[in-house]
Amino acid sequence: MPKKIDNEEVTIGLIQMSMSESPQENLDKALKRIDEAAKKGANIICLPELFKSRYFCQEENAENFALAETIPGDTTEAISKSAKKNDTAVIAGIFEKRTRGLYHNSSVVIDATGKLIGMYRKMHIPDDPSFYEKFYFTPGDLGFKAYNTKYAKVGTLICWDQWYPEAARLTSLLGAQILFYPTAIGWLPGEEEAAKEMKSAWETIQRSHGIANGVFVAAVNRVGKEGNMKFWGSSFISGPFGEIIAKASPDKEEILLAKCDLSTIDSTRQGWPFLRDRRIDAYKGITSRFLD
Repeated sequence: MPKKIDNEEVTIGLIQMSMSESPQENLDKALKRIDEAAKKGANIICLPELFKSRYFCQEENAENFALAETIPGDTTEAISKSAKKNDTAVIAGIFEKRTRGLYHNSSVVIDATGKLIGMYRKMHIPDDPSFYEKFYFTPGDLGFKAYNTKYAKVGTLICWDQWYPEAARLTSLLGAQILFYPTAIGWLPGEEEAAKEMKSAWETIQRSHGIANGVFVAAVNRVGKEGNMKFWGSSFISGPFGEIIAKASPDKEEILLAKCDLSTIDSTRQGWPFLRDRRIDAYKGITSRFLD
């Protein structure tokens, strides 16, 4: 079991940031923000999806494969040193080069000791205008994961995974107390009005995962304009009832902090015993593409 701090209270820190054209500048900024979040009391810190670069999936360009790196590698080594120095667990999104010609959209989990204790490869890969991720990423093959950090047991899913209740359920059933969703999502010119509904749905579906599973949810997005896309920020942390505990602005860089009492998972699940009442004998069809 993970080591708990007093009263099972854990402080989550989400690094909502904008990205430049320089991977090194982005890494340096992220490391600085990790230091700042830790000084403010964060125990578990999460960076946005693919934080070392601009969101290159807006186009299909083979030159962008040069941004990929191995795991472990220079980035995970730098974050590991920061995590150990600050006594914090850190979740970071990496454009992973698994081998020549094989790439993943991945997240690593680094514990407060500086040890890389886990990796997740994005399972659901979108292919929409300005989200051409299938050109770059192979679907994940590690399954859904939950990892014991010093402060809590965490699961990390990535962006498009947000829309799938199966992913949240399976990660929660593995014991995750907090579901982290590193994200890169925004809207294109002329979509502002329609995107308001999408943004509302984006928040609602994730909060519903917290309710259905009795867990905390932490979604961290980027901000700023990259190419034609304007990222809508609005990173948030919600509780097991789906209540918003903390929420960031739609357009500013910031460190979002929230204290989360993990003991409320017990009381929530006692009052709303969804896991108890699941009909696991009746769900065989869930593995079918469609039931005619």
